[in-house]
Amino acid sequence: MRSRISHRRRRNISFPQRRSMAAQNNQEHTLGNLLREKARIVEIDGEEGFDYAEHDTNELNGVPFPGSHLKQTVTGVSIVPHYLQTATRNLVHDDLQTVTSETQAKTTAECLPYVTGKDTQGLALNSHGLPHLRRKAHAEYLRGFLGELPAGYAAMDASRPWLFYWCIAGLSFLGEDVSEYRERLMETVRPLQNASGGFGGGHGQFSHCACSYATILALTAVEGLEVVDRKAMWHWLGQVKQADGGFRMAVGAEEDIRGAYCAMTIITLLNLPLELPPEAHARGAGLQTFTDRLGEWVGRCQTFEGGIAGAPTNEAHGAYAFCALACLSILDTPHVSIPRYLDTQALVRWLASMQTVAEGGFAGRTNKLVDACYSHWVGGCWSLLQAAFSQSSATRDDFAAVTELEPSELWNPAALIRYLLTCCQQPGKKGGMRDKPSARPDAYHTCYSLSGLSAAQNLYIYENGITVDAESGRLTAAFNWLAQRLSPGKAMQELGIDEHDVVECVHPVFVVTFDAVMRAKEQFAKGGL
Repeated sequence: MRSRISHRRRRNISFPQRRSMAAQNNQEHTLGNLLREKARIVEIDGEEGFDYAEHDTNELNGVPFPGSHLKQTVTGVSIVPHYLQTATRNLVHDDLQTVTSETQAKTTAECLPYVTGKDTQGLALNSHGLPHLRRKAHAEYLRGFLGELPAGYAAMDASRPWLFYWCIAGLSFLGEDVSEYRERLMETVRPLQNASGGFGGGHGQFSHCACSYATILALTAVEGLEVVDRKAMWHWLGQVKQADGGFRMAVGAEEDIRGAYCAMTIITLLNLPLELPPEAHARGAGLQTFTDRLGEWVGRCQTFEGGIAGAPTNEAHGAYAFCALACLSILDTPHVSIPRYLDTQALVRWLASMQTVAEGGFAGRTNKLVDACYSHWVGGCWSLLQAAFSQSSATRDDFAAVTELEPSELWNPAALIRYLLTCCQQPGKKGGMRDKPSARPDAYHTCYSLSGLSAAQNLYIYENGITVDAESGRLTAAFNWLAQRLSPGKAMQELGIDEHDVVECVHPVFVVTFDAVMRAKEQFAKGGL
């Protein structure tokens, strides 16, 4: 009998076991089975016995790629993967020089010494030759933001809920006990809650969906949700619900996909009534619930590229893809809601194209640079998509004519982990994780780098169950996820990590720990206001 994960009850799974586990969960139609029967670009291996590291770039075909002058050295027992070897990187190279291509070449050359192991920055290495996750240093770094803000962060006072969330959630992803912050957090956010409902970013500020979302997640992490005026929150969310189905970020503010995801997360965790308040303006357009026309509105945010924009007609962005998928995964089971409203085939292609070579991390937009925060915003999409592809006959038919690929072949978790551990950890005494080596660490990138590590390291399975609670009317689809941590052995070897480097399982929809989500579910199980 499979049980949901907690600090006390965890199940381990190795990488080779993933297919059998999927089958046992009636997920025989996995993403790999849905992508078949067409040609695909595959990695080209060199001749047997050919050592790319021993050959000069000039001996190989193709224009030398920026950074190819770096020796492909082996540090400790670390092996440079094929995608980082000179011949592979030279397979596709455009001679056209633009500002964008020059910046990309500079970033690639900046990261190559680290991802190839030439420069380990003096960091302690794990048994696979990659830097260990600096757990203690990162935890100390995050704790530093939960006191008086450093001078450079004084401007962030208007976004205080985000600092609370990034730091408290990040600490919990590292396995740290965050209960000590419960009373302090509750007292700190009380003045940020407006009588009309919702939370502002600072004292005296209007309520905002993003600030309310961050506050609710931070309170969820410390089990402090009783401070929320749920009735007032319900009325306020009714004011930002729009007649076309979407949500504004605040009363009179912009309408975008963030508002939809943030609002539905708040409604679900707090178990607010799905019926719109009587005074909601959307009722004048015939809408009766918060979910009316929402899926259709999310679908209109998909662009010609296949990605998701912040609003219809805007540019596709990785963070908005996550917001769309997570929002739809709250509305219904992923294999029902996601293919119903999105072109999943186009979305997969766009998301896969966001993983950069040779860095291995993700970019957030087409022709943009790698950035550690998209380890979550894009890396976190794959579990949601895997669940969408597991049982949907519509999606299976869509993918039947594409090609045969396994989920791990659509994106490279090991490459993402390598990028985060080698390029994004702050060396020296202080911890913290950064966008890329030339950037400074901050709480935002630390939190989402850790969440991205969790997405790449752990296994998340959607287990079919009820999607609406019959008694309270609560949407329960997002509570049906199971999480399993990797067991030591071949799985960790393939990813290049030791047990010390594994972070906690992060809920794929709510982006807090599973324990925190289960506590919130139990706290408001009866519903009502």
